[in-house]
Amino acid sequence: MLRYHLFNATVMLLVGLAGLPALAAAQPATTSRPTPTSDELLSRSRPTEWRRPDPRNLLVMQLPGGRVLIELAPDFTPLHAANIRALVHGHYFDGLAIVRVQDNFVTQWGDPNDDDDGDKAKRRSLGVAKRTLPPEYTRSIDPELPWTTLPDGDLYAPDVGFSEGFPVARDPQSGREWLTHCYGMVGVARNIAPDSGNGSSLYVVIGQAPRRLDRNLAIAGRVIEGMPLLSGLPRGTGPMGFYSDPAQRTLIRSVRLAADLPPAGRPAVEVLRTDSPTFAALIESKRRRHDAFYTVPAGKVDLCSIEVPTRSIPARSPATR
Repeated sequence: MLRYHLFNATVMLLVGLAGLPALAAAQPATTSRPTPTSDELLSRSRPTEWRRPDPRNLLVMQLPGGRVLIELAPDFTPLHAANIRALVHGHYFDGLAIVRVQDNFVTQWGDPNDDDDGDKAKRRSLGVAKRTLPPEYTRSIDPELPWTTLPDGDLYAPDVGFSEGFPVARDPQSGREWLTHCYGMVGVARNIAPDSGNGSSLYVVIGQAPRRLDRNLAIAGRVIEGMPLLSGLPRGTGPMGFYSDPAQRTLIRSVRLAADLPPAGRPAVEVLRTDSPTFAALIESKRRRHDAFYTVPAGKVDLCSIEVPTRSIPARSPATR
Protein backbone atom coordinates (compact mmCIF):
# COMPACT_ATOMS: atom_id res chain seq x y z
CA MET A 1 0.00 0.00 0.00
CA LEU A 2 2.82 2.40 0.88
CA ARG A 3 4.54 1.74 -2.47
CA TYR A 4 1.25 2.50 -4.25
CA HIS A 5 0.91 5.87 -2.55
CA LEU A 6 4.54 6.77 -3.32
CA PHE A 7 4.08 5.76 -6.97
CA ASN A 8 0.82 7.71 -7.24
CA ALA A 9 2.38 10.83 -5.68
CA THR A 10 5.34 10.61 -8.05
CA VAL A 11 3.06 10.37 -11.08
CA MET A 12 1.02 13.35 -9.96
CA LEU A 13 4.22 15.39 -9.39
CA LEU A 14 5.54 14.56 -12.86
CA VAL A 15 2.21 15.43 -14.44
CA GLY A 16 2.19 18.73 -12.60
CA LEU A 17 5.71 19.58 -13.66
CA ALA A 18 4.94 18.66 -17.25
CA GLY A 19 2.10 21.16 -17.25
CA LEU A 20 4.16 24.10 -15.98
CA PRO A 21 5.43 25.26 -19.41
CA ALA A 22 1.89 25.26 -20.75
CA LEU A 23 0.66 27.26 -17.76
CA ALA A 24 3.52 29.70 -18.14
CA ALA A 25 2.80 30.10 -21.82
CA ALA A 26 -0.83 30.78 -21.04
CA GLN A 27 0.06 33.69 -18.74
CA PRO A 28 0.06 37.12 -20.43
CA ALA A 29 3.53 38.53 -20.99
CA THR A 30 4.32 41.35 -18.55
CA THR A 31 6.23 44.34 -19.82
CA SER A 32 8.02 46.65 -17.41
CA ARG A 33 8.13 50.27 -18.42
CA PRO A 34 11.42 52.10 -17.88
CA THR A 35 11.53 54.08 -14.66
CA PRO A 36 11.11 57.83 -15.26
CA THR A 37 14.36 59.73 -14.97
CA SER A 38 14.87 62.50 -12.44
CA ASP A 39 14.71 65.09 -15.20
CA GLU A 40 11.41 63.68 -16.44
CA LEU A 41 9.90 63.73 -12.96
CA LEU A 42 11.12 67.25 -12.25
CA SER A 43 9.81 68.51 -15.59
CA ARG A 44 6.33 67.37 -14.51
CA SER A 45 6.51 68.92 -11.04
CA ARG A 46 4.08 71.63 -10.02
CA PRO A 47 5.25 75.13 -9.03
CA THR A 48 3.76 74.65 -5.55
CA GLU A 49 6.17 71.74 -4.96
CA TRP A 50 9.12 74.14 -4.91
CA ARG A 51 10.13 76.61 -2.21
CA ARG A 52 12.45 79.58 -2.06
CA PRO A 53 14.90 79.42 0.88
CA ASP A 54 14.33 82.06 3.52
CA PRO A 55 16.89 84.80 2.72
CA ARG A 56 17.57 85.09 6.46
CA ASN A 57 18.88 81.52 6.39
CA LEU A 58 20.74 81.63 3.07
CA LEU A 59 24.51 82.25 3.08
CA VAL A 60 26.16 83.53 -0.09
CA MET A 61 29.87 82.69 -0.06
CA GLN A 62 31.99 84.15 -2.84
CA LEU A 63 35.11 82.21 -3.81
CA PRO A 64 37.53 82.99 -6.64
CA GLY A 65 35.84 80.27 -8.69
CA GLY A 66 32.26 81.36 -8.12
CA ARG A 67 29.36 81.30 -5.67
CA VAL A 68 28.44 78.80 -2.96
CA LEU A 69 24.97 78.86 -1.38
CA ILE A 70 24.43 77.37 2.08
CA GLU A 71 20.99 77.03 3.64
CA LEU A 72 21.09 77.14 7.43
CA ALA A 73 18.96 74.79 9.55
CA PRO A 74 17.70 76.94 12.45
CA ASP A 75 14.96 74.49 13.42
CA PHE A 76 17.62 71.88 14.23
CA THR A 77 20.57 74.02 15.42
CA PRO A 78 19.09 77.43 16.29
CA LEU A 79 21.96 78.66 18.49
CA HIS A 80 24.55 77.91 15.84
CA ALA A 81 22.44 79.42 13.08
CA ALA A 82 22.08 82.64 15.09
CA ASN A 83 25.81 82.75 15.84
CA ILE A 84 26.75 82.19 12.21
CA ARG A 85 24.43 85.04 11.24
CA ALA A 86 26.18 87.28 13.77
CA LEU A 87 29.58 86.29 12.36
CA VAL A 88 28.42 87.04 8.84
CA HIS A 89 26.97 90.41 9.86
CA GLY A 90 30.39 91.24 11.31
CA HIS A 91 32.07 90.21 8.02
CA TYR A 92 34.07 87.70 10.01
CA PHE A 93 34.61 85.29 7.11
CA ASP A 94 35.73 87.94 4.59
CA GLY A 95 39.39 87.35 3.78
CA LEU A 96 39.59 84.02 5.58
CA ALA A 97 40.37 80.83 3.69
CA ILE A 98 39.70 77.20 3.03
CA VAL A 99 42.39 75.64 5.18
CA ARG A 100 41.73 71.91 4.88
CA VAL A 101 40.63 69.49 2.17
CA GLN A 102 40.82 65.85 3.25
CA ASP A 103 40.13 63.38 0.49
CA ASN A 104 36.82 61.50 0.80
CA PHE A 105 36.02 63.40 3.99
CA VAL A 106 35.63 67.17 4.43
CA THR A 107 36.57 70.64 3.22
CA GLN A 108 37.01 73.08 6.11
CA TRP A 109 37.27 76.87 6.20
CA GLY A 110 37.99 79.45 8.87
CA ASP A 111 40.81 81.59 10.22
CA PRO A 112 44.24 80.40 8.99
CA ASN A 113 45.81 82.10 12.03
CA ASP A 114 43.59 80.28 14.49
CA ASP A 115 45.90 79.33 17.34
CA ASP A 116 45.33 79.42 21.10
CA ASP A 117 44.37 83.10 20.92
CA GLY A 118 43.29 83.27 17.29
CA ASP A 119 43.77 86.22 14.99
CA LYS A 120 43.13 89.26 17.19
CA ALA A 121 41.81 91.31 14.27
CA LYS A 122 39.34 88.61 13.38
CA ARG A 123 38.36 88.06 17.00
CA ARG A 124 37.39 91.72 17.21
CA SER A 125 35.07 91.17 14.24
CA LEU A 126 33.17 88.53 16.20
CA GLY A 127 30.91 91.37 17.29
CA VAL A 128 27.95 90.02 19.22
CA ALA A 129 28.71 86.42 18.27
CA LYS A 130 29.31 84.08 21.18
CA ARG A 131 32.70 82.47 21.74
CA THR A 132 31.22 79.16 22.88
CA LEU A 133 27.86 77.46 22.43
CA PRO A 134 26.10 74.49 23.99
CA PRO A 135 26.28 71.45 21.71
CA GLU A 136 23.24 71.03 19.49
CA TYR A 137 23.84 67.48 18.35
CA THR A 138 20.22 66.34 18.69
CA ARG A 139 16.80 67.86 19.38
CA SER A 140 13.38 66.70 20.42
CA ILE A 141 11.27 65.30 17.59
CA ASP A 142 8.94 68.03 16.39
CA PRO A 143 5.70 66.45 15.11
CA GLU A 144 4.71 69.78 13.54
CA LEU A 145 7.52 69.75 11.00
CA PRO A 146 6.98 67.98 7.66
CA TRP A 147 8.47 64.52 7.53
CA THR A 148 9.11 62.10 4.67
CA THR A 149 10.31 58.71 5.83
CA LEU A 150 12.43 56.23 3.91
CA PRO A 151 11.11 52.65 3.92
CA ASP A 152 14.39 50.73 3.75
CA GLY A 153 15.85 51.24 7.21
CA ASP A 154 19.24 52.55 8.26
CA LEU A 155 22.38 51.25 9.93
CA TYR A 156 22.77 54.23 12.24
CA ALA A 157 19.25 55.08 13.38
CA PRO A 158 15.85 53.42 13.87
CA ASP A 159 14.22 55.84 11.43
CA VAL A 160 15.50 58.17 8.71
CA GLY A 161 13.97 60.57 6.25
CA PHE A 162 13.80 64.19 5.21
CA SER A 163 12.47 67.26 6.97
CA GLU A 164 12.50 70.77 5.49
CA GLY A 165 14.96 69.67 2.85
CA PHE A 166 17.51 68.13 5.24
CA PRO A 167 18.39 64.46 5.80
CA VAL A 168 17.37 63.53 9.33
CA ALA A 169 17.67 60.51 11.61
CA ARG A 170 15.25 59.73 14.43
CA ASP A 171 14.95 57.56 17.49
CA PRO A 172 11.25 57.41 18.39
CA GLN A 173 12.00 55.59 21.64
CA SER A 174 14.14 58.43 23.00
CA GLY A 175 12.13 61.10 21.20
CA ARG A 176 15.26 62.62 19.63
CA GLU A 177 16.19 63.49 16.05
CA TRP A 178 19.32 64.88 14.40
CA LEU A 179 20.76 66.04 11.10
CA THR A 180 23.04 63.52 9.39
CA HIS A 181 26.47 63.79 7.79
CA CYS A 182 25.48 63.28 4.17
CA TYR A 183 27.32 64.74 1.18
CA GLY A 184 27.02 68.53 1.13
CA MET A 185 26.03 68.91 4.80
CA VAL A 186 27.79 71.74 6.64
CA GLY A 187 29.02 71.10 10.17
CA VAL A 188 30.59 73.13 12.95
CA ALA A 189 34.24 72.36 13.65
CA ARG A 190 35.24 72.10 17.31
CA ASN A 191 37.97 71.00 19.67
CA ILE A 192 37.55 68.27 22.28
CA ALA A 193 35.16 70.24 24.48
CA PRO A 194 31.58 69.86 23.22
CA ASP A 195 30.95 73.61 23.60
CA SER A 196 34.11 74.70 21.74
CA GLY A 197 32.46 75.07 18.33
CA ASN A 198 30.75 78.40 17.65
CA GLY A 199 30.49 78.43 13.85
CA SER A 200 33.65 80.44 13.21
CA SER A 201 35.13 77.35 11.55
CA LEU A 202 32.88 75.24 9.32
CA TYR A 203 33.28 72.11 7.22
CA VAL A 204 31.34 70.43 4.44
CA VAL A 205 31.18 66.69 3.72
CA ILE A 206 32.80 65.98 0.33
CA GLY A 207 33.10 62.20 0.41
CA GLN A 208 31.29 59.06 1.44
CA ALA A 209 28.93 59.97 4.25
CA PRO A 210 30.84 59.81 7.59
CA ARG A 211 27.75 58.93 9.61
CA ARG A 212 29.93 58.04 12.59
CA LEU A 213 30.09 61.80 13.19
CA ASP A 214 26.33 62.02 13.72
CA ARG A 215 25.42 63.21 17.23
CA ASN A 216 29.06 64.12 17.88
CA LEU A 217 29.13 67.42 16.00
CA ALA A 218 26.57 70.11 15.31
CA ILE A 219 25.34 70.39 11.74
CA ALA A 220 24.43 73.92 10.74
CA GLY A 221 23.04 73.52 7.22
CA ARG A 222 23.52 72.21 3.71
CA VAL A 223 25.18 73.41 0.51
CA ILE A 224 22.46 73.83 -2.12
CA GLU A 225 24.63 75.28 -4.87
CA GLY A 226 28.36 75.29 -5.66
CA MET A 227 29.53 71.94 -4.27
CA PRO A 228 32.11 71.44 -7.07
CA LEU A 229 33.87 74.59 -5.83
CA LEU A 230 34.37 72.89 -2.46
CA SER A 231 34.80 69.24 -3.40
CA GLY A 232 37.10 69.77 -6.40
CA LEU A 233 39.91 71.61 -4.59
CA PRO A 234 43.44 70.21 -4.30
CA ARG A 235 43.81 67.87 -1.35
CA GLY A 236 45.89 69.03 1.59
CA THR A 237 49.13 67.16 2.18
CA GLY A 238 49.41 67.90 5.90
CA PRO A 239 47.89 65.87 8.73
CA MET A 240 44.12 65.49 8.36
CA GLY A 241 44.24 67.22 5.00
CA PHE A 242 45.32 70.64 6.25
CA TYR A 243 47.36 72.66 3.79
CA SER A 244 51.01 72.68 4.77
CA ASP A 245 51.70 75.39 2.17
CA PRO A 246 49.64 78.56 2.77
CA ALA A 247 49.75 79.27 -0.97
CA GLN A 248 47.42 76.30 -1.51
CA ARG A 249 44.62 77.85 0.50
CA THR A 250 41.55 79.23 -1.28
CA LEU A 251 40.64 82.77 -0.30
CA ILE A 252 37.10 83.51 0.84
CA ARG A 253 36.22 86.83 -0.74
CA SER A 254 33.04 87.35 1.24
CA VAL A 255 30.13 85.69 2.99
CA ARG A 256 26.78 87.49 3.16
CA LEU A 257 23.25 86.68 4.19
CA ALA A 258 20.90 86.85 1.22
CA ALA A 259 18.59 88.99 3.37
CA ASP A 260 21.33 91.64 3.57
CA LEU A 261 21.65 91.87 -0.21
CA PRO A 262 19.46 94.12 -2.37
CA PRO A 263 16.37 92.17 -3.50
CA ALA A 264 17.56 92.25 -7.11
CA GLY A 265 20.91 90.78 -6.06
CA ARG A 266 19.59 87.87 -4.01
CA PRO A 267 20.07 84.34 -5.39
CA ALA A 268 17.05 83.29 -7.43
CA VAL A 269 16.90 79.62 -6.52
CA GLU A 270 14.25 77.12 -5.49
CA VAL A 271 14.52 73.84 -3.61
CA LEU A 272 12.16 70.93 -4.15
CA ARG A 273 9.95 70.34 -1.12
CA THR A 274 10.84 67.03 0.48
CA ASP A 275 7.20 66.52 1.49
CA SER A 276 6.02 66.83 -2.13
CA PRO A 277 4.67 64.07 -4.41
CA THR A 278 7.50 64.67 -6.87
CA PHE A 279 10.13 64.08 -4.18
CA ALA A 280 8.35 60.85 -3.18
CA ALA A 281 8.42 59.80 -6.84
CA LEU A 282 12.13 60.58 -7.00
CA ILE A 283 12.76 58.31 -4.04
CA GLU A 284 10.86 55.46 -5.68
CA SER A 285 12.65 56.01 -9.00
CA LYS A 286 15.96 55.56 -7.21
CA ARG A 287 14.76 52.54 -5.25
CA ARG A 288 13.35 50.72 -8.28
CA ARG A 289 15.23 52.17 -11.21
CA HIS A 290 14.78 49.95 -14.24
CA ASP A 291 15.79 50.80 -17.78
CA ALA A 292 18.14 49.60 -20.52
CA PHE A 293 21.16 50.15 -18.26
CA TYR A 294 19.71 49.28 -14.83
CA THR A 295 18.31 45.85 -15.62
CA VAL A 296 18.26 44.79 -11.95
CA PRO A 297 16.52 47.33 -9.66
CA ALA A 298 18.14 47.65 -6.24
CA GLY A 299 14.79 47.80 -4.46
CA LYS A 300 16.35 49.89 -1.70
CA VAL A 301 17.90 53.31 -1.21
CA ASP A 302 19.90 54.81 1.64
CA LEU A 303 19.46 58.26 3.10
CA CYS A 304 22.66 59.84 1.84
CA SER A 305 22.24 58.69 -1.75
CA ILE A 306 19.28 61.02 -2.29
CA GLU A 307 20.03 64.55 -3.42
CA VAL A 308 17.39 67.23 -2.88
CA PRO A 309 17.04 69.07 -6.23
CA THR A 310 17.69 72.79 -6.55
CA ARG A 311 16.92 74.92 -9.58
CA SER A 312 17.46 78.49 -10.72
CA ILE A 313 14.45 80.70 -11.20
CA PRO A 314 14.41 82.20 -14.69
CA ALA A 315 14.53 85.98 -14.77
CA ARG A 316 11.25 87.54 -15.84
CA SER A 317 10.95 90.59 -18.03
CA PRO A 318 9.14 93.64 -16.58
CA ALA A 319 6.22 92.98 -18.94
CA THR A 320 5.59 89.54 -17.42
CA ARG A 321 5.91 90.48 -13.77
